Amino acid sequence: MSAFTGTGDLVRLISRRDRVVLPILVLWLGLLPAGFVSATGQLYPTAADQLQYARTVGASPTFLAMYGPMYDFGLAGIVVQRSGVIPVVMAIAAILLLIRHTRVEEEAGRRELLGAAVLGRGAPVTAALLVTMGASLAVGLLLAAGMAAQDLPVAGSVAFGGQAIAAGWLFAAVAAVAAQLSQGAAAARGIALTALGAAFVVRLAADAGGAGSGLSWLGWLSPLGWAQRVRPYAAERWWLFALVVAAAGALAWVAVRLAARRDLDAGVWPQRLGAADAAPWLADPFGLAWHLHSRTLYGWLAGFAALGAVYGGVAGGVEDMLRDSPGLREIFVRLGGESSLLDAYFSSSMSVLGLIAAAYAVSSALRLRSEEAGLRAEPVLAAPVGRLKWMASHLVFVLAGPAVVLAAGGLVAGLVHGLDTGRVGDVLPSVLGAAMAQVPAVWLTAASAVALFGLFPRLTGLSWAVVGAAAGITMFGAVLDLRQWVLNLSPFTHVPALGAQDGTVTPFLGLLALTAALVLIGLAGFKRRDLALG
Repeated sequence: MSAFTGTGDLVRLISRRDRVVLPILVLWLGLLPAGFVSATGQLYPTAADQLQYARTVGASPTFLAMYGPMYDFGLAGIVVQRSGVIPVVMAIAAILLLIRHTRVEEEAGRRELLGAAVLGRGAPVTAALLVTMGASLAVGLLLAAGMAAQDLPVAGSVAFGGQAIAAGWLFAAVAAVAAQLSQGAAAARGIALTALGAAFVVRLAADAGGAGSGLSWLGWLSPLGWAQRVRPYAAERWWLFALVVAAAGALAWVAVRLAARRDLDAGVWPQRLGAADAAPWLADPFGLAWHLHSRTLYGWLAGFAALGAVYGGVAGGVEDMLRDSPGLREIFVRLGGESSLLDAYFSSSMSVLGLIAAAYAVSSALRLRSEEAGLRAEPVLAAPVGRLKWMASHLVFVLAGPAVVLAAGGLVAGLVHGLDTGRVGDVLPSVLGAAMAQVPAVWLTAASAVALFGLFPRLTGLSWAVVGAAAGITMFGAVLDLRQWVLNLSPFTHVPALGAQDGTVTPFLGLLALTAALVLIGLAGFKRRDLALG
């Protein structure tokens, strides 16, 4: 029997299981940037306006850090830069999808049942790679078609779509290797997302100072930097796609080889033996929850501290640039500031941190479902531990974890910029406050996952759709000129901007009230329903 026997059947099974979520993801990522073209054309209708944008907004440290450099100074170049987050989102989706259909299947015991049939050892990871890479390809083709339909050059449109394909393929292969190295799905996700985070931070550091900075060479060390340097609509570098394909192919080959060698439900890295006797604090559900969540928390803390350092480091040149450019000032005020220009910069930066923290909060909330589905919650609840107490032990980290990592990001950003300007006492409290203002919006996003867990445990994956919708509305709503009622659907729209003169606690109270209601719904639902195992 070949190592790939049964791959086609598994591809059909995966496609059937994701027949709703996967098309929505593909259509959302594939069609969103096409709407930027007409909206951007209305904002910058002439070549002179577009060139002015390229020299001001497009060259600002913040936009370079968040979206990457501009290689074309026309309408297409603006859209490509503002869509710089698409490859990152595609990479995250590829990681989550790949691990869902490999390591999660093993944890749930379904892989063992399938393995009893005629199924090769390399078939599961190969099938997951084919589906994930196929979804990335579909997103890229839609991106290319959508941009070409806006009368933009076909070659540049194909290169633009290729950026999303490259990110999806490469990080799907990274996730495939991670799924073989670790024994658990959470650890596999942590390895793959850490690799993506490192690639993003390296790319950010390379681009924040512009093309002439001494760190621009770092972009060649990041796979995300490879995709950006394809340069759509500006003398495309097609050979970089060959580099991505070679790297993705090599990683996929490694993943298949590792899958054939390791034992089922085991990782290549051996599990470290624990102590013969458990620590006394593990006898309590809160101690057990700390054991399950603490390592992930440490990783997110380090990541937010690194992002805070970058945001604080590039803030020094922002105020002067904004002061010299009325167009750039208007953009940042629209993004989230009504007071000083520096307040506008930190409001938009902390909003990005808030969106990232929302993803962390939802992943922590979904730990409830993974513990239940993996049959690990049942023996805990069989002891004298109430359902509400068990769920509350995890909710502590669902709510406190994002607040802690946001505090770390805001603290480091404010401290770095404060030390740079010699005004730590003035800068640090305001930046930290802007970071902590995101907490109620993050909590509301996590509360939606808690409510789904309590009422519809098998639909908890839809929590990621809430995160995606919030991110899309917050980051692209103003560009797409969405109606106010659509903008209001994102909880981050209701977070007052740093330095706003009409600041009020009413939005915070509203967000907190909705969060409390959704958490109570989740608690009541879990208390009444049967355990949804497997």
